[in-house]
Amino acid sequence: RVAPQLEVRLEEFELFAIDRLRVLKGISDGLSRGKRPEEMEKLVSELWKAHMRHQDPAETLNKDIISHFVLRLVYCRTEELRKWFLSMENTLFRYRFRLESPESQRLLMSEFQLPYKALPHSEFEAVKDKLSQVARSIGQSASVESVFFKVPFEEVPDLVASRRVFLSKGYAYVAMSQVVSLVVTQFRCNISKALVLTNRKWTATIKEQEKDRLTPIVEALSNAYFGPDYSQPNDATEISPKDIDQLARTSFPLCMRHMLEKLRENHHLKHGGRMQFGLFLKGAGLKLEDALTFWRSEFSQKVGSERFDKEYAYSIRHNYGKEGKRTDYTSYSCQKIISATPGVGDHHGCPYRHFGEENLRAALNNMGVGGNALEGILDKVKNRHYQLACTMTFEATHGVSCDTGINHPNQYFSESQKVLQAKNQTVQSQLST
Repeated sequence: RVAPQLEVRLEEFELFAIDRLRVLKGISDGLSRGKRPEEMEKLVSELWKAHMRHQDPAETLNKDIISHFVLRLVYCRTEELRKWFLSMENTLFRYRFRLESPESQRLLMSEFQLPYKALPHSEFEAVKDKLSQVARSIGQSASVESVFFKVPFEEVPDLVASRRVFLSKGYAYVAMSQVVSLVVTQFRCNISKALVLTNRKWTATIKEQEKDRLTPIVEALSNAYFGPDYSQPNDATEISPKDIDQLARTSFPLCMRHMLEKLRENHHLKHGGRMQFGLFLKGAGLKLEDALTFWRSEFSQKVGSERFDKEYAYSIRHNYGKEGKRTDYTSYSCQKIISATPGVGDHHGCPYRHFGEENLRAALNNMGVGGNALEGILDKVKNRHYQLACTMTFEATHGVSCDTGINHPNQYFSESQKVLQAKNQTVQSQLST
């Protein structure tokens, strides 16, 4: 409820927030994949251990508190950001609460000052049979728990929705083992109000006061990508212009296949497309000289070699860190591609977000995706789970599961190459035997 009076080093401010974001994004991915409650409990526990633990328990507590309040700043700034953060923190709290002992749970309830008293014995005896029926109907043993809370039914909408609670005269009888639903409602309410207040403070004072220090960090974090850096392909990977069409058919994600098709068709891509596709090819292992050859062979068919060398070659060399500030640019993550706003005549962006349903259906059919897999992908797109839709496309075209999820086009490419190499080795070993 109250931000801690702690001194925080600037790098910890950012690093703690990134670690918590890894947990929240893992939860988001688990939920959008439709994991069951017991699977989610295991996932949350693993994510927490992997990203939020510290050797010193006091430091773990500090990290927990600091990272939460930093992300409140990051996610208070728009309705969409608030909604996502609220939902993920709520889920995280639910599963962390359930992992606590009953004694800790009671202490937490008193922390929240919930206005509910345990059901008196006489009232409990009067409804005991009904409580037993409900327990049996949800697969619990017939021996009824002895501690129940009588609360207005609107306080536990999730229990009512899943028919897991006895209702009478507008009250729900909540067992101690279900009390997480009560606490989560309070938690959600507190955070929802706090985010609105934080947003007011952010807009009124903090954003301007901190414009040289915290504001750039806060604004970057909501779109942060946490995977590997693909600015340098690994040494073993090198592709040449003559391989590109074949690799596109087997290993390019849909966004890159689409841009290659349009480049072959029109012998031109606008700036956004050249950046997105060019940096992807660089990350996949296309060397600078080969990149110049590849782009020249296409563009010269439309604008001529001389104009290509004058107007376009510079920006390709620039992407490879050979011009201007000599920055070695890294290829775009899914998050950056999804947040792009392609205009008329542009072909960059994310097809799952920017294509209409018919175009997307046709493009996926071209990749050999159909039937239930196709409908599942389109369903994820309707619910705005674009990266999950891309992950499911990968799974459908490669016949393997991808538990990490796709977060970067170059990750899609390298995972695809690994799968294909493994299949080739299997075939060769079968032939040799």
